[in-house]
Amino acid sequence: MTFRSTLIAAAVVAAVSFGAAAAPAVPAAAPAMSGNPILPGWYADPEAAVFNNQYWIFPTSSREYADQTSFDAFSSSDLVTWKKHPDVLKMEAVSWVREAMWAPSVVEKDGKYYFFFSANDIKNDQELGGIGVAVADKPEGPYRDLLGKPLVGAFHNGAQPIDQFVFKDDDGSWYMLYGGWKHANIVRLKDDFTGVLPFADGTVFKEITPAPEYVEGSLMFKRDGRYYFMWSEGGWGGPDYSVAYAIADAPTGPFKRIGRILQQDPAIATSAGHHSVIHAPGSDNWYIVYHRRPLGDKARDHRVTAIERMSFDAQGHVLPVRITHEGVPADPMP
Repeated sequence: MTFRSTLIAAAVVAAVSFGAAAAPAVPAAAPAMSGNPILPGWYADPEAAVFNNQYWIFPTSSREYADQTSFDAFSSSDLVTWKKHPDVLKMEAVSWVREAMWAPSVVEKDGKYYFFFSANDIKNDQELGGIGVAVADKPEGPYRDLLGKPLVGAFHNGAQPIDQFVFKDDDGSWYMLYGGWKHANIVRLKDDFTGVLPFADGTVFKEITPAPEYVEGSLMFKRDGRYYFMWSEGGWGGPDYSVAYAIADAPTGPFKRIGRILQQDPAIATSAGHHSVIHAPGSDNWYIVYHRRPLGDKARDHRVTAIERMSFDAQGHVLPVRITHEGVPADPMP
């Protein structure tokens, strides 16, 4: 190579290098976020589930009490974009319901979907109401009454029959946790969900109240062989509404309160509680779905549904959840 050609080649390399250095950097695309609230409108008491390779949320329609007469559902493939399925269960489909319905818990068994709910807000055993169950062929319904009467329609161990959560253990056993008025019970469900079964000791309604702070909103999940019992504390309309938990080696406990993991942030939202949990399939990604109140909004039924990431420490304890406006990034179904 001649001296002249060498200079030309060097100049070309320098120009290319300078151009590359001078080119403006392309910013990385921001991840798609769910934002909070994740559902449009007033919704509370969200039940979260995974059916047919889709995430689902079944919330209470947060309206005036007498107007809580139907449920909507929402589905998503990534936790960010949600599709509304209106009126999946309506009061007209349940002959014994006289007043409001709320607090869904939905499970799948043998290709059918079972929608457990609270209704009529009974105050004593002479009133008709309690926990009902409806059935459908698809998660989006329409659901129809299964029993023609409440599944649990009376007080046992002081627990008002409300805010049920249905849990399937690894051995195929089905349990239902429920309760209000400072008491929580667990029952074994028949395989067809038409009634309850006694435990080995003969007890049918076993009390598992974890702490004096227990109020409502029972939930259970299993992780690394241990049972996590979660519930809501405080008044559902007040700033002290929150979520606490306990861990045990059996679904019946004994449970002892470990601590609070979800509560209001005066800079974000108030009254954070009555939640559900999503475990994303094929991962160790966990999410908490809950309701809260917009800042400054005191209206009784103005509650919205939000989602946050839920994490654990090396001992399996649930770390405190930070509530946000951003929500969570997309977590597409595999």
